[in-house]
Amino acid sequence: MPIRAQSALPAFPNPEKRRLVLATDLDGTFLGGPEESRLELYRWIEDNRDAVALIFVTGRDLPFIRDLVAATPVPQPDFVIGDVGTTIAGGAEIVPMEELEAPIAAIWNDAGPRMRALMEGTPGLTLQPTPFRYRLSYFYDPTSPPIEAKARVEAEGFDCLMSADLYFDILPRGISKGPTLIRLVEHLGLPPEAVLVAGDTLNDLSLFETGFAGVAVGNSEPALRARLADLPNTRLSEHPGAAGILDALARRGLITEAAQ
Repeated sequence: MPIRAQSALPAFPNPEKRRLVLATDLDGTFLGGPEESRLELYRWIEDNRDAVALIFVTGRDLPFIRDLVAATPVPQPDFVIGDVGTTIAGGAEIVPMEELEAPIAAIWNDAGPRMRALMEGTPGLTLQPTPFRYRLSYFYDPTSPPIEAKARVEAEGFDCLMSADLYFDILPRGISKGPTLIRLVEHLGLPPEAVLVAGDTLNDLSLFETGFAGVAVGNSEPALRARLADLPNTRLSEHPGAAGILDALARRGLITEAAQ
């Protein structure tokens, strides 16, 4: 039975006392890098839960994340921004929060069937099998990027995000990881100076454009790195995945040593 959305926010104690608000992508970032680094990062978070707010900001859907935290050492997030910024969830069961999702749903306006019809027959596009609620997502052939299809999407009033030479996401106009994170941080009263964003692909670019401190981990795609040169709050780590996050935490004085 699917878990129902809730209109009220789950309790989140003492947001103003969080020394770190880690808003991190999953694949290639929080789930990437050497196993030793991943386990060290996860242990450090669990040992400091009173001072850390953990937010997953990912293209993954909620069932994937629920299974992930149930079956692996990955820590339970306090909140999830999923589906490339179009889902906001929280609580022990990681359920959607209607109060914060309502503007996203209104902008999307049940556009899935219309966008599928618009993309019908586009060479090199393969619809992803996951039934997203407020986005439509495809895989694309990197040898023939669907630039004309992207233009059609934007002409219809939606945003199109291509990343990792693989993903073609159709999103509500103005909705992506970064803007949704800003809304969540403000709504919860979390201290913006404590926020650290982390990512590795172009669908994380909007996270770094928020103005929050950021780390692009060492395995970041070159297209993302090229877009970060003029963002002074973002550091390009030499270390991949979780090791890059540990590197950033060490530079903020939150840990003394990091496994690389």
